[in-house]
Formats: sequence, C-alpha cells, structure tokens
Amino acid sequence: MRKETLLLEIGMEEIPARFMEPALEQLEKNARAALTEARLSFGTVSTLGTPRRLTLLVADLADKQADLSEKKKGPAKKAAFDAEGNPTKAAMGFARSQGVSVDELFTEEISGVEYVFAVKNEAGGETLAILPELCTRLIRELNFPKPMFWFSKEIRFARPIRWLAALYGEQEVPFSFAGLTAGRTTYGHRFLSEGPLVLPNASTYLSAMEENSVVVDPAERSKLIVAQVEQAAAALGGRSEVDQDLLEEVVNLVEYPKAVVGNFAAEFLEVPQEVLITAMRAHQRYFPVFDENDVLLPHFITISNGTRDEYLDNVRAGNERVLRARLADARFFFEEDRKKPLADFVAMLDDIVFMEPLGTMRKKTERLKRLAEELAAEAGYDQSTREAASRGAYLSKADLMTHMVYEFPELQGTMGMHYARLSGESEDVSRAVEEHYAPRFAGDSPAKSAAGAMVAIADKMDTLAACFGLGLIPSGSQDPYALRRSALGVVATMLEHQLTMSLNRLCALALEGLTQDITRPAAEVVGEMEEFLWQRVRFLFAEKGLRYDVIDASLGAEADDLPGILARAEILQSKLDTPELTRILTPFTRAANLTRDVQGQNVSVESLVEPAEKELFQAAGEAKDVVDKAAARGDFAAVFAALSPLYAPIDRFFNDVMVMVEDEAVKLNRLALLQYVKALFLHLGDLSKIVQEKN
Repeated sequence: MRKETLLLEIGMEEIPARFMEPALEQLEKNARAALTEARLSFGTVSTLGTPRRLTLLVADLADKQADLSEKKKGPAKKAAFDAEGNPTKAAMGFARSQGVSVDELFTEEISGVEYVFAVKNEAGGETLAILPELCTRLIRELNFPKPMFWFSKEIRFARPIRWLAALYGEQEVPFSFAGLTAGRTTYGHRFLSEGPLVLPNASTYLSAMEENSVVVDPAERSKLIVAQVEQAAAALGGRSEVDQDLLEEVVNLVEYPKAVVGNFAAEFLEVPQEVLITAMRAHQRYFPVFDENDVLLPHFITISNGTRDEYLDNVRAGNERVLRARLADARFFFEEDRKKPLADFVAMLDDIVFMEPLGTMRKKTERLKRLAEELAAEAGYDQSTREAASRGAYLSKADLMTHMVYEFPELQGTMGMHYARLSGESEDVSRAVEEHYAPRFAGDSPAKSAAGAMVAIADKMDTLAACFGLGLIPSGSQDPYALRRSALGVVATMLEHQLTMSLNRLCALALEGLTQDITRPAAEVVGEMEEFLWQRVRFLFAEKGLRYDVIDASLGAEADDLPGILARAEILQSKLDTPELTRILTPFTRAANLTRDVQGQNVSVESLVEPAEKELFQAAGEAKDVVDKAAARGDFAAVFAALSPLYAPIDRFFNDVMVMVEDEAVKLNRLALLQYVKALFLHLGDLSKIVQEKN
C-alpha cells in the first residue's frame, strides 16, 4: 500500500492572534476524527500556522481505505422465517437493505432469542476520491469567536480566504470552496517573497516556506523570538522578561520575526515603572528591558514581521513615536493624579455603583473598613496591624477614580499603592491597598502582608455576601461575578496566614453589613456561602495533590480551622499505605460504625470488667493527654504518633470483648468506651473515609 503526505493550506487575510491556537487545535482534532471515520490509516498529524495561513500536514496517509466487514443485526428469526423456513418480507427487506441475498443471512442467539444477521462487506475506496469532500468538511468545521461573511451567507470564516493549496503527495486534491479552487499554488512572505509558489509535492511544503521567509511552525517562531529578544537585551546591557501571554500573542502576529530595538526618553522613568511596562506590553506588544536590579531601562524591543535591514530605522522611529505619545499621556495622568492625596478620591466613589440594590462603591468601602477591622481583631493582630487594615480598606478602591486607572484599568491597586505612598501613608497601608486584589489570577500568590490579607479577605467576602444575598449564586459553568475565584482567594489567603477563624463565623461577619439591603434570610445565606467556601477548600486541597479520600477524612475531623484541617490532610497523605495507618484503619472503622448513633455517654470505670476493656481505657487515657496538647499546637505528626500504638489494645478489645451484650448498662458503657477512643482519632479526621489499597 502506497503512503503519501497530505497537505491542506488555507491562505487568508491576517487573522487575530487569539484565533490562531484554538483554530489549530480544532483542525488537528477534526482531521484525526475525519480520517479515522473514513477508515484511512495515517501517521503523524501536524497543524502549523501564521497570521496568513492555517496548515494541516498528515504523514504516511494510505492511498486506499481499509475494507469494511460489518456484521448487522436484523429481525428475530421467528419474524424473518415462517414455520416452513421460508423467508418473510422482513427477512427479504433486511437482506435488501444490507446488499446481500437471503441465502447469505445467518442466525445467532442473544439472551435466549435467535436473531438474523448479515455481514456487509464494502471495498475500500481510493483516498484521492475521498479527500475533496474531507478537506471541504475540515474547512467548514472550523469555528471562530467572531466569524465574518464575505463570499455568501453560507460561508463564514475568521477572515476572507484568498487561496487553497491541497496536495496528496504529487497529486492535487481537487475541490472548491468560497469561489476558490484548491491546487498546488501557495505564497511566501508578503514582502520578502515574490509572486506565487508552485509546490511539486506536499513533502516540499516546509522547505518552500523556509526558502520564502515564512516560519510556519509557531513553536519555532517562539524560540526565535525569545532568542532574539534575549540577544537584543544583552546588547543593551540588560535583560528582558519574556512574558508568556505577550510571547504567545506576538508569535501569532508575524510570519518571520525580527527584533528591533527602540528607545524612549529617560525622563519618563519618573512615572512608576508598572505604568511604563503596561503601556509597552499590553498596548504596544513591546518587550521592556531591565537592568540587573530589575529596574526598567529606557529601551524596548519590538518584533517586526520580517522587515528588511534598509527599513529598520523607519520601523524603529515609528514605534518610538507611538510609544512616546502614549508615555506622555501616562505622565500627564500621573502628574494630575498627584495633585491631591489618595484619600480625596474616596468621596468620588459615590459616582460608581457597586450593585444596584446595594448602593455605591463608597458604601462598599465603608463595609470593607468595618469588616477588615473585625477580621484583624478576631485574628489577634496588634493595634498597628488593625489600623493599617482599616486604613487600607478605606483607601482600597480610591484609585478607581484616578485618571491613570481609567486609562490603564489593569493597574488598579498598583496605582493605589503608589499614590498612597506619595500621599504619606505608611508602607503597611500602601501594601494593603495593592494586595487586596490578590490573588488576581490562577497561580497568583495571596496577599503577603497581614493588613493586606485582612483587606483582601474583606473585599472578596463582601462581594460573596452581596451576590449570595441577592441570589446571584454560580451554577454550572456560569459565574459572571467570578465568585469561585473570589472564594478560592479567601481560602488561599486564610491558609497563607494560618487564620483559624471558622468559615461560618467569617460568612456571618461579611453578611452583617448587608442585612438591611437584602431580603433573603441571613441564616440561609450564611449556610450557602459556607458550603460554597467548603467546595473551594476541597478544590484547593485537590490542587495541592491531596487524595480525595484524604480530603474527606480531614474534613471529617472535629475542627473547622482551615490550617489545622490542611495539616491533618498532609499527615494522613504522608501515611497512606504505611503499616502504621493500615493497622488502625479497620479497628477504627469498626468503632466508628458501632458508635454511629451514640451521643453524650460517659465511660463508667467501675463498669469495666474485662481486662481488654480496662487496658483500652487506660491506653486511651494516656494517649489523650499527648493528643490534646499536640492538637492544640497544630502538631499532627505527634498526634498520629500518639494514636498509632492504640491499634493493639483496640484489636484485643474486639477479639476478647463482646460489645452488643444483653446487659444494657454493660453494652452502653462499652459503646461509650469506643466513642471515647473514636473521639481521639477524630483529632486526625474520620479515618473510615480512607480507602485502603487492595493487595
């Protein structure tokens, strides 16, 4: 069987960079599915692309479909043949539908009933005859966030398609789409290549692109860009941090990357460097340059699309001119904002509505101030930290009214920190203003300072309380207010700062400032919020690599402080499948099952008559002193070590003592003993949730 390479190239006007990666993923996935469905064997499937082309390359594609032999089930035998064995209309119709004669039908028994079957054989067709329809289907199946019409109302694509190249080995794949006929003609770089290119074979595609200044592989373009940026920065005596999001965007903006170095006036460095970096990265797609101390230098690196050397000065000058105007605007905004202290912007927050029934952002600020103060007090922080949290909460949203944040919204919090410092606020207050948004995104760190943590938790809990109070609860994939992210931020911050406040208390405090503005019962809202937070706890624990049964066990502990629950989970995870844990799981589970409905029963020492129960009571009492002290200081390794030796007396108790005896007083006392022992283990968690590995 002959095998050849399949090439399908969709040439088009430049598509947005954010469309590229999803389109290539779709093309690869759909191609694999379509080829498999068509019974075509194939090797490697690659998708490549630039702003002007989406390319599919399939290696070792067979020149013929595999033959099909398929067994089809028909009617029951009693319906297909009469008493004399003659075929009925049902049998003849089934045979006709399968393209076989009645004589070729056979029977098989299924669940005691005989059915008629036929084997349908179909010879595989030529690959070249199948590919035109398959290629057309692959193009039609591509979806984009904002497709456009340009040829007819039936044709939608990211941008107008300008050419189609399709080859199977040396042979053209003839098909038409959107008024274009596929052939062997393609195009190189728009400016560095001259005229159309005629491909003799699909296997020559990559070399033809390389010879005509097109780096068609996005991964290769990425490597080139990183290398060029690093080389250019080193030549300037600095270095550049290659932001991954920016890199992914720039990769899909060019076909042939070429780094160009530009400069800006050093006077702009008086503006906070976060502003300059944002202007360069987010607005101009430039790579900033830093010195060895991470201080911004007055240079930038841009990636041009294969500019010829004789035009580099024009490209440099044009980019410098555009950046100069943007930085001049930023400096003007900065100077205007500095004319008054940050606190003066707080009153202006009355002009921003937080949520329609709940008033303005100024009102939210007042709630944050109260809540941050209460959280800091309950966490046991000193007066200085409480005051910093209170002041940080009061100023946390003020920068929303500044010129700079209006122009650069991604700098909210960051500009608040700078303006707070310039206004004479303490460093703790300034950091709290910035950190109250943390963590800003998945993988970001929680607030590091104590005051910042208090304001961050207050801000997120106020939003959660507001939305839950109004019934705006996430469902399915719908989460327009990013409440899941907020809840994760709360949990992560509490763990970061070892805050032991119960989630129920936290929810109740957050809702206190909103009870006059919501109509739902407070107890119901608090319950829903708490459950929502516990769901995020489970998610975060799983993200840390904790096993599901360990999470269940740790959450079954008689505790509600997150740091303690995490410490329990980590010690249990470390003991999984060890002899120490394995020995105590079965006796603990038996004790837990027997005492499921036992509540509030004290052990009567005088009623302990069997040696095994006396031994267990004494051993448990000795362990209790150690366990209580170790649990109080959060040392759950010591808790586990103190509980492990109990497996022997527990095991002897179950071997030597009958618990469910007829004497009610004796039975209840033995159940109370088991309840006493179980309570010790619940310092670690509900061990009955642990799933033992089967040998």
